[in-house]
Amino acid sequence: MPKSSSGHRQLKKRVKTARQRKPSSTRWLERQLNDPYVARAKREGYRSRAAYKLIELDDKYHWLKPGKTVLDLGAAPGGWTQVAVARTRSQPERPQIIAADLLPMQPVSGALVLQLDFMQDDAPEKLRQLLPGGVDIVLSDMAPNTIGHAATDHLRIMALLEAAYPFACEVLKPGGTFIAKMFQGGAASELLAQMKRDFATVRHAKPKASRADSSETYLIADGFRGR
Repeated sequence: MPKSSSGHRQLKKRVKTARQRKPSSTRWLERQLNDPYVARAKREGYRSRAAYKLIELDDKYHWLKPGKTVLDLGAAPGGWTQVAVARTRSQPERPQIIAADLLPMQPVSGALVLQLDFMQDDAPEKLRQLLPGGVDIVLSDMAPNTIGHAATDHLRIMALLEAAYPFACEVLKPGGTFIAKMFQGGAASELLAQMKRDFATVRHAKPKASRADSSETYLIADGFRGR
């Protein structure tokens, strides 16, 4: 059991199941209360624990350099956007970060925040109009609502990936990077083969900030060869 800085054992916080709360909701709340990344995000001003996943990946691969332009898909509540803004030094008067999500999201200084559903037919064109010069990095933390059935959840996130990937290839600059959330099972062999033709390197990574019991991983394609 972990100990606090004073040497005393930290007691795990437990949540009583309320009459109108489902057991699954109680488990989620209990996990949130005991998650060190959730506590750290609150202390450090990040909107979600997911920020540390991108921090860890970027500390290893160093994509988010000053001056880089970024499209952040599935951005809400904004943890990844905050990291991208800080590391690219994007300024409010000339934002280099475009963050989009179907859910409403509070503004992030240094980013252009859009509420749109990427899976709608007109969404890609709206984004293209904002990206006439392309971007250096496309981040996709988009994920479907899971139902707990592994095969179905995998198909749903594959649909998002298969929509995001060709769009990323349209807007990425040569040498650019595409990073997308995956669930266990990885990308289909045909898509991986296409990625390996389009990018210099393709790999999977699971940040330590991803929960150990989560099947999520990240697909990273780096060194876009251009259209």
